[in-house]
Amino acid sequence: MQMKHLVLALVSVLTAALLLTGCGGTDSKQAAKGDLKELTIGVMPDTDSIPFLIAAQQGYFEQEGLKVNIEHFKSAMDRDAALQSGNLDGAVSDMLAVGFARDGGFDVRVTSLTDGSYKLIAGKNTTAQKAADLAGQDVAVSRNTIIEYVTDQILAHDGLTGDSINKVIIPKIPTRLEMLQNGKLAAATLPEPMASIAVHNGCRYITGSDELGINPGVIMFTQQATTDKKAEIQAMYRAYNKAVDYLNTTDRAEYIDAVIEASGFPAEAKEALRLPRYSQATLPKESDVKDCLAWLVQKDLIHGNYSYNDIVVDLLNK
Repeated sequence: MQMKHLVLALVSVLTAALLLTGCGGTDSKQAAKGDLKELTIGVMPDTDSIPFLIAAQQGYFEQEGLKVNIEHFKSAMDRDAALQSGNLDGAVSDMLAVGFARDGGFDVRVTSLTDGSYKLIAGKNTTAQKAADLAGQDVAVSRNTIIEYVTDQILAHDGLTGDSINKVIIPKIPTRLEMLQNGKLAAATLPEPMASIAVHNGCRYITGSDELGINPGVIMFTQQATTDKKAEIQAMYRAYNKAVDYLNTTDRAEYIDAVIEASGFPAEAKEALRLPRYSQATLPKESDVKDCLAWLVQKDLIHGNYSYNDIVVDLLNK
C-alpha cells in the first residue's frame, strides 16, 4: 500500500508540474506579445502599401500583439526625410532610396520586396505608341527615384537614354497625375493605382516595369530597428502575410472603399484600380538589387560598393 501511495503522490507532483509548465509557457507567449514595442511605418499612395492598410483594418496587427502606426506620404523625399529624422522605423520604399541612404551614412536594410508596378503613361493628346516616340518630349518623373530608374530602363529597352526625353521633375505623385491628365505633359511614369486612374480618364498605357521584369520595390527598415525590433518586424510580416491572403481571396467590393479612404486615392480609383496578385513576403532577387545599385553608380549618385548582403537582411525565416 505504501508503494501505491508513493506512486500516486509522484504522479500528482508530476501532473502539477506539467500543468504549471504549460500555463507558464502560455503566459510567457502572451507576455512576449504584450512586450512588443510599437512600429511606425511610412507608406506611399500606391498598391505596394495596401497590405499594410488591410492588416490594420482587419486587425491582423492586433492579433499579433503589435501596434503599428502607419504614416502616409505623397513624395519619396518626404518619406525618406522622416525615416532619417528618426520618425519612422521602416517604410514601403525602393532600392534607389536604400542606396542613397546607405551612401549618405544612414544604415537601412531591405527586409522584403513588394509587388509594385510602375508604368509609362502617355497623355490624351500624345500620339506616341512606344517609348521611342517620346524622344524630345516632356515626360514627368521624380528625380533620382525608382520612377526615374524605371523610366531610364524603359527608354534603354527602346534604344534610348535618359537624355533622349525632356524630364520634367514633379516629386508629388498626385500633382504628376493631374498635370498629365490636364494635357500639360506628353507622358509620365506613375505607380499604381495612379497609372490606371490616368488610363481610366483618357490617357494611354505605353509600357511598364511588369513587362520588363523590373522589380525594385522593397520594404526597408533602419538597421537599428532590425536589431532592436526584430520580433516586432517578424510579427508585422505575419500580419502582412495574412493581409496578402485576404487580398488574394476576397472580393474587392468588401474592402475597396476602406482602402481608398485610408490611402487617400482619388475617387476614380474605385473603378480604375487593378490590384496585382500579392505575394507573401520574400527577399528580393540579387539581380534586382545589383541592377539598381549599378544604375546609381553609373549616374555618379552613389560611390559605395555594396554587396547583396550589405543591403538585405533575412528576418523572414528566423
